[in-house]
Amino acid sequence: MLHSIRFGGIDNDKLRFQPENVGIHFLLTIFLKEYIFGCILTFDLIILLTQKTRKMSATKIIHSIPSDPLTGAISVPVYQTSTFIQDAPGINKGFDYARSNNPTRKVLEDVVAQLEGGHSAFAFATGLAAIDAVLKVLSTGDEIIAVDDIYGGAYRLFTHVYEKLGVSIKYVDTTDPENVANAVSSNTKIIWIESPTNPTLKVTNIEHVARIAKSVNALLVVDNTFASPIAQQPLALGADIVIHSGTKYIGGHSDLVAGLVVTKTVELSEQIKFIQNASGGILGPWDCFLTIRGIETLDLRYRKQCENAVQVAKFLQQCKEVSEVYFPGLESHKNHTIAKKQQQGLFGGIVSFTLKNDTVAAANRFVTSTKCFKLAESLGGVKSLLCHPPQMTHASVPRERRLKAGISDSLIRLSCGIEEAEDLVADLKAALKTIEEPQLTSLSQK
Repeated sequence: MLHSIRFGGIDNDKLRFQPENVGIHFLLTIFLKEYIFGCILTFDLIILLTQKTRKMSATKIIHSIPSDPLTGAISVPVYQTSTFIQDAPGINKGFDYARSNNPTRKVLEDVVAQLEGGHSAFAFATGLAAIDAVLKVLSTGDEIIAVDDIYGGAYRLFTHVYEKLGVSIKYVDTTDPENVANAVSSNTKIIWIESPTNPTLKVTNIEHVARIAKSVNALLVVDNTFASPIAQQPLALGADIVIHSGTKYIGGHSDLVAGLVVTKTVELSEQIKFIQNASGGILGPWDCFLTIRGIETLDLRYRKQCENAVQVAKFLQQCKEVSEVYFPGLESHKNHTIAKKQQQGLFGGIVSFTLKNDTVAAANRFVTSTKCFKLAESLGGVKSLLCHPPQMTHASVPRERRLKAGISDSLIRLSCGIEEAEDLVADLKAALKTIEEPQLTSLSQK
């Protein structure tokens, strides 16, 4: 049992709605409360409760977020409280202590669960806190098979924390499922992939890897941050757990940090809920409110960012200063066909590329010359950003491993915002002119 909501001795455990129903416990709580007090359930909530389709449209996303039943507030209230009054010990209105649950957080978690077609979702203080919560299902002696081009923060957590606790990690190129099949063993408990990856945008066939995971009784965990729930739903493709950095596309405004875990089954939901409550790395109510606010425009933002990225990638392909362009929407991409299918024709707002002058100096010159693209960590916001992964997001990854994964000294990652595409292209064009002068200092020479 994940949560117990009781009204006058009525327990909702046997009245649980399935994840395709929006609001799950929150809306059920409202229904019971309204029923008990002889009130009429509002038309809006009736619509919400009858929506059972897995695929989310912009309309369904917007209307999956309930208005406040007590005041009629169109926005979800921020329940800024640490504790809740109980009628008697264990008899409450569904909430007792804010670490265990909070009404604002519950709305966010229920909406995200529906976005991903999962059983339950859980909101954490950061993306890394979400990753850490999932890793806590492991024990000493267990093994992780992880994508080689893994987010630098995840690599740091895997290597410097969990390896010391007796968890072994193998890094493989998961774009070829055979590499995964050859790497698994009887100790493999988690296969960890990002698709697309950060920052070289490798794409993994999730369905194929899911079959491999099931053959060895391992969990398939997919970091879906780059694709977002708008483009890709890994649970429907066979994954067991989905991870999001809510900081990125889901939040969408570069004004919060958040992590999200979505689970497929009751059993996994109970495990993660226990870990969330026991470890306490929860997302606060204000950031939950901001994340809910971001979800309302997720579909519109993400589609515009995808459109901009296509134009940017095509432009970079034509530039003499550019060596390689990494973008799943290009037909030249290794797994373009797979990406087109499993991401429903939406290839994300991230474009990475390398320079023919493959040096840190050239990369530094470029990333400090743009106007629209702001030099900063993170991605997925309405304002376009860029970064130099070797010195920023992946600085914790040893250069040898970094190069093996395809992250060269000059690799630059762009996060396209919602500006006009022609303005972004013009910005890049001007910045490329600044690196025409020879720059000979490479990372290896430093």
